[in-house]
Amino acid sequence: MSEPAAQSPSEGDKKHEEHAAAGDAFESARTATYAVLAACWREPTERLVEVANDGELSALFGPLESLELHALRSEYARLFIGPAGPPCPPYESVYRDKTDDDEFGEVLGPATTAVERWYQAFGVEHRPEQRDLPDHVATELEFCAHLAEHGRDDRLDQFRDEHLTQWVDDLCDRVEAETRSPFYAALARTTREVVKN
Repeated sequence: MSEPAAQSPSEGDKKHEEHAAAGDAFESARTATYAVLAACWREPTERLVEVANDGELSALFGPLESLELHALRSEYARLFIGPAGPPCPPYESVYRDKTDDDEFGEVLGPATTAVERWYQAFGVEHRPEQRDLPDHVATELEFCAHLAEHGRDDRLDQFRDEHLTQWVDDLCDRVEAETRSPFYAALARTTREVVKN
């Protein structure tokens, strides 16, 4: 068997740079996907409505109808905050730490503690201005974006398998069943697909 021809340094460097650029592009896309999903699961802002109405979310969600901030905030409150308990609580502990007799578990349960240990292991601190709990779907998706940004795909996959895949389907099923907003239906479908892959 003959040895492959040696590449000149410039050819090898070019191939290495192309491979690195392709890897960086993938990591950037993965980071951006998780970051965008996280932002969409938070309380709606004028910026979110602007970006959606400009078509900047269509690559991720497909075509969206025009959004109006007040209507989106009302639907967000109805789904995730609720006056007497939301139909779609966005917290891992609520789905994972329930007993057989209860529809939902308590917030700040053992699942929350497990997620906090992950954040601490990677030096990620909960920002004081962030009102959401550590096991809020948006916070977990932001952590996935953090891991992707730092090239920790192995740990991202492990975190996703230990946490998000264990409960996000239930959340997304509830959102799709309860929502009156095509935006939240699209967000649930897309989140489910991203978490599975």
